[in-house]
Amino acid sequence: MSQKLVDYENLKKLNQPFFAEFQQSLKESVESGWYILGNRVKGFEDDFSTYNKSKFTIGVASGLDALILGLEVLGLPKGSEVLVPSNTYIATILAIVRVGLKPVLIEPIEQEYNLDPFEIRKRITSSTTAIVVVHLYGKLCRMNEIIAIAKEHELKIIEDCAQSHGSSYQGKKAGTFGDIGAFSFYPTKNLGALGDAGAITTDSDELADKLFYFRNYGSKTKYYNKYIGYNSRLDELQAGILRVKLKYLDAMNQHKNELAGMYLSKLDASRYILPVVQQDYFDTFHIFPIRHPRRDALREYLLTNGIKTEIHYPVPPHQQEGYKDLFPGQSYPISEKIHHSVLSLPISYATSKEDVEYVIQILNSFED
Repeated sequence: MSQKLVDYENLKKLNQPFFAEFQQSLKESVESGWYILGNRVKGFEDDFSTYNKSKFTIGVASGLDALILGLEVLGLPKGSEVLVPSNTYIATILAIVRVGLKPVLIEPIEQEYNLDPFEIRKRITSSTTAIVVVHLYGKLCRMNEIIAIAKEHELKIIEDCAQSHGSSYQGKKAGTFGDIGAFSFYPTKNLGALGDAGAITTDSDELADKLFYFRNYGSKTKYYNKYIGYNSRLDELQAGILRVKLKYLDAMNQHKNELAGMYLSKLDASRYILPVVQQDYFDTFHIFPIRHPRRDALREYLLTNGIKTEIHYPVPPHQQEGYKDLFPGQSYPISEKIHHSVLSLPISYATSKEDVEYVIQILNSFED
């Protein structure tokens, strides 16, 4: 078998089909003379609300800002506890800390990588005020169970949807279950901008009104500031890019689902732990994770054969140097097990079926 090269991600190739529409959008934006909070931001917000069936979308500067502003407008008591997955990307925890709240790590269901409702119940205290759910890798959490727990204990729900654009459970899309949905449009996301960008979804008139203030210095009228706000506005140029790509999001997700189907049906499941696929869930496979006890050797073997991979993520949050004082002496064995064995395979919109066939052949030839 002749060796070929398979990128984990190639953003130029991914975006190439949209270049002509990008250029037209950028030209119109530049020529309009209106560069902050103009028609393209409003247009994208309307389009994204229609796509998700959410009442409001508020464009902000990044996915991290979406989490920070989303938590801020909920008005949770400073120092109160927020339950969050022990195996999430660090931005989820950073947002909680930045608004003066205390992150409490909850172990995931190992096979699903998402929050375990049973573990949530065990960690609720009189100081708990919210749950941040993370729809990791493009699979939604068990939202019916989590919503029932939140209602029982009067907790707010914030959804971290950075990896789940278009994902759904029982036909209801990510970002529409909780009080707040926070999205990142980092370039590698299923719906990716050409730089940093983010958005918040909500069905609450009150929260949306606050968020429109908060993202713009706490102001809706220039020089009049109702709140102590932020400077976190979705850029007009990026909003135009996102409007173009949103039209193709379902097609991009479908392509990734087809590639995932190939991995799921042809990889040796006796040797690799594969993602679980469940009834009522539409997964969008932002990432296709497999697990293997010799992950590092496997990754090197793939690279030797021209296949690039990533690790999401190599170090769990409680072991990060900058966060060690938040979780002193704490151990999260399921999270640690996942972080030490997980490997992300190529599954980009720029990845071809021929690429995946080659990856599968090489994986199935790896000697344990």
